[in-house]
Amino acid sequence: MTSDSPDTAPRGGRRWLRVLALGVAVLVLSIAGTGWWFYERLNGNIRTDTRTADELRKYEAERPVSVVRDAQNILLIGSDDRGGKGNGKYGRDTGTQRSDTTILLHLQANGRGATAVSIPRDLMVDTPGCDRSNGKRMAPRFVQFNWAFEYGGAACTIRTVEKLTGIRVDHHMIVDFNGFKKLVNAVGGVEVCLKESVDDSDAHLRLPAGRQVLHGEQALGYVRARYSIGNGSDTERIGRQQEFLGSLVKKVQSNGVLLNPRKLYPVLNAATSSLTTDPGLDSLKDLYDLARGVRNIPRDKIRFLTIPRQPYTYNKNRDELVQPDADRLFRQLRLDQPVSVTRSVTSTTEEDPKAVDRTPYQGTTAARDICD
Repeated sequence: MTSDSPDTAPRGGRRWLRVLALGVAVLVLSIAGTGWWFYERLNGNIRTDTRTADELRKYEAERPVSVVRDAQNILLIGSDDRGGKGNGKYGRDTGTQRSDTTILLHLQANGRGATAVSIPRDLMVDTPGCDRSNGKRMAPRFVQFNWAFEYGGAACTIRTVEKLTGIRVDHHMIVDFNGFKKLVNAVGGVEVCLKESVDDSDAHLRLPAGRQVLHGEQALGYVRARYSIGNGSDTERIGRQQEFLGSLVKKVQSNGVLLNPRKLYPVLNAATSSLTTDPGLDSLKDLYDLARGVRNIPRDKIRFLTIPRQPYTYNKNRDELVQPDADRLFRQLRLDQPVSVTRSVTSTTEEDPKAVDRTPYQGTTAARDICD
């Protein structure tokens, strides 16, 4: 009888099948385990701002309600907190934090568009009565906008924005200096265009004129610089920040970050470890769903503008709203209506209300070339 009898061949075949199946099972479990490890690491990076959520719940009755289903309003707060890791070199830690950059990001329902509205730090506003972190209470007052964050934190800032605009803030995100640098580095730098060279020791910034890609420290200096670029106004600084964010959006969309796991992980790691969010955005799934909703918005539908404002009547170093332009903008955002922007200021003196609602605001889009 030969060695390849009907009795021995199947047993050998079955043995190899068992070995193969075991190997595949180990491989699948390894991949799943690695994926789970990555997920848990990224998920654990995110810091949840429960204090703000608790504070806002106390004032729920006075907050505006959402008008349009599936539209979202997210308040982005750039903190100058010197207490975090890597932030000490930007100044002495005084135990307080201010926000020189605050943006209300409106995401239209069904991914039709996104509008990022900058709120100037020096805008004179009415703040509500707010609880401070030291247990004391800040009485309602008429002050410049960034006082709300310095003295009352994110909850006071959110309530101030809602009082100013009548728009419900659904979520908020806070990012500090070091987190901003990490995010810029994770996407491989962001392109900017300078009309003239810059030498600013306060902002740790020295740059030549022309088109160039900025990474962490230089990018932070660029968006923070004020007196060394242009006319030194906060108005121009806000404009540069908007152009930088438009360039950042373009970079993320153009190099396939959101579709390439190898590129996506460093970005997610930087983003999640840089953010403090409300409980509604404090998981990787929440942030990914948010990014997925923005991913396919055309660049010309991603708009950046500043609340219509002018020098304050009683102090030219402060700002006040321009009316009725500001209220018109707030109404359009509340009702999830499209907002148009242009690089030049346009008057709103038309008699036809529908024509007024179509009048563009001064701003830019993610589609515009940075050197235009």
